[in-house]
Amino acid sequence: MNGFGEDQIVFEIAVVVPKRNLKEENEGYDCVEVLVNEFRNVGFVVERVIGLSDEFIKLAAPLETLGRAAAKLQMKKPTRIGIDLQFEWEEVEAFVRQPDGSLFSWCERFQCYHHLIYETVNKKNSDVTLKFDGKEIQWEVGESLLQRLELEGIVKQVFPVHDETKRKKLLRNWALNCWDFTNQPIDDIYTYFGTKIAVYFAFLGMYTRWMIFPAAFGLILQLVDFGSLQLLVLPAFFISIVLWAVLFFQFWKRKNSALSARWHLNFSVSTSQGYKLLGREWGSLQSPMEITKNLGTDKTKEKEAFQKYEWFSYLKRFRNDAIIILSIVCLQLPFELAYAHLYEVIKSDIVKFGLTAVYLLVIQYFTKIGGKISIRLIKHENNENTEYKADSLVYKVFGLYFMQSYIGVFYHALLHRNFMTLRQVLIQRLILSEVLENLLENSLPYLKYNYKKYRAVRNKRKCEKGSTGKIQFTSRVEKEYLKPTYSASICEELEDGLFDDFLELALQFGMIMMFACAFPLAFAFSALVYNASSEIRTDALKLLAMLKRPVPRAAATIGAWLNIFQFLILMSICTNSALLVWLYDQEGKWKIEPGLAAILVMEHVLLLIKFGFSRFLPEEPAWVRANRMKNATQAQDMCSKQLLRSISGGEKAFGGSIPRKRPDGLKKTVIQKATD
Repeated sequence: MNGFGEDQIVFEIAVVVPKRNLKEENEGYDCVEVLVNEFRNVGFVVERVIGLSDEFIKLAAPLETLGRAAAKLQMKKPTRIGIDLQFEWEEVEAFVRQPDGSLFSWCERFQCYHHLIYETVNKKNSDVTLKFDGKEIQWEVGESLLQRLELEGIVKQVFPVHDETKRKKLLRNWALNCWDFTNQPIDDIYTYFGTKIAVYFAFLGMYTRWMIFPAAFGLILQLVDFGSLQLLVLPAFFISIVLWAVLFFQFWKRKNSALSARWHLNFSVSTSQGYKLLGREWGSLQSPMEITKNLGTDKTKEKEAFQKYEWFSYLKRFRNDAIIILSIVCLQLPFELAYAHLYEVIKSDIVKFGLTAVYLLVIQYFTKIGGKISIRLIKHENNENTEYKADSLVYKVFGLYFMQSYIGVFYHALLHRNFMTLRQVLIQRLILSEVLENLLENSLPYLKYNYKKYRAVRNKRKCEKGSTGKIQFTSRVEKEYLKPTYSASICEELEDGLFDDFLELALQFGMIMMFACAFPLAFAFSALVYNASSEIRTDALKLLAMLKRPVPRAAATIGAWLNIFQFLILMSICTNSALLVWLYDQEGKWKIEPGLAAILVMEHVLLLIKFGFSRFLPEEPAWVRANRMKNATQAQDMCSKQLLRSISGGEKAFGGSIPRKRPDGLKKTVIQKATD
């Protein structure tokens, strides 16, 4: 759907059920037929496609169907006066359109689809007996039909399908556009994939452009022999890259704020959004809404209850973080140090290779166990919504990856103080990790897809033993069904494939930043990876051609990853200062000489600069702040005038008594005046 023809039917959701031979006399009782009729009753346009072994029910929703679902969900959308109000289909002209001209974003449309397909409930006064291949299924009163069929194994999967017109446009202008490495159609990406993926590619594009400066500086240091000035050039390089990193993330916050304003995203959390998930996993603790409801007007008890609720939430989160940290220190740290020490003392390259292979296998097992433990701990935290849960998971799991990625490098750099070994380890980690990860990331989806196609064709031949003709896939929706999902390597229910993409980027950023003085050329290598091989294009091609269309996520920022990048900058200040001290004090006497004292002073100055830039450089551009204040002032003036008219009109009509008006009636009047 687009702004110039929203009545155009586009199938965006597919429901997969087994293929079967349906007898005509049982059509009225067949559960799939009933499901299709229920979909039509709620307003869907339905198209049924028969595949080799499954049947696909494709769903498209007209604009009015989506609008009435959004109103029923009490969805809040930005209006023309700059404030978010509850959506009403009758007042549709009062709401702001998307960058492509459509009324709803992909995230909002998917939310409406989810509501409609799972709200097909049994509204009769008694249970309904349905049939499927001779099996009877009881559809209880008030039960969702789709959930019942999922429990019975009849509905195999519900997934978003690609819009071929928009997909081909993005392939042509984005994924296959090899002449421009950094410019991207961000608005089109947002329209098609949703907020979270669009924000990731905006961040990746900006990171790629900004990487040119440290890459050029590092290349100069590697190629030019500065002689005795080397000990002065390295501190200058160190200061430059720290300032570069601090400025990059400050300007990224400004860009993120500008994108949110352009896409009409609101960072505020409403009461229903913030509290709707609270209090479900806390046992005796009540949620804030329950506290307010139970205590009523007793302000003293309400305050005490809220304080108890707040501090117990912090204590549980602190307890879970402490468990993860102690597990890393007591279990993973000795294992990592043992591997690093053995790698240092072993002389045979063959033995080192075998040791590394065993290490990689064991560490994968450790990481999976750590991820499962983190998920169990998160279930006992008081996170407000899924995005907060995902951020909590990111912090915990990144701690595991941080230890396994950097502790060996710290060992070579700070304990053995062996620069040659340190550079060899950095080169191995950067080259092997990038090559292997890109190879696996882009080849595994293709191999999984072809294996599923092979299994489907083989099963079809078994069912049709006498058939000798070539078996082909005739429908695109069946090909999409066989493609892998954009899922994370850990905890698929909370994170999607962006977890692995951000993890790869963060680990590489930490590697080149924390050991910049030891290997300045690492920045050039990173720039080469993200420009020549074009990480942007490979990720885009993966999303558009190799995987199913991802489920949209409404997060407007990069979330926990921003704090992780900031943490890596702080670590880089400490580690590079230690490396410079090692260069000045090669004898290991650790005397406070002028050079060493200057490094310590420089470290403290850089830390002050890191925290000071957040004050001097605003995170929000002036035009965004001005528009926000203008909208707030306009909305306040309009509401104030309408309230004054209501009060004065009530006094004149009823002799001083002020009638009560419905909030929704007042809201409609405000919206109508804004549209006029």
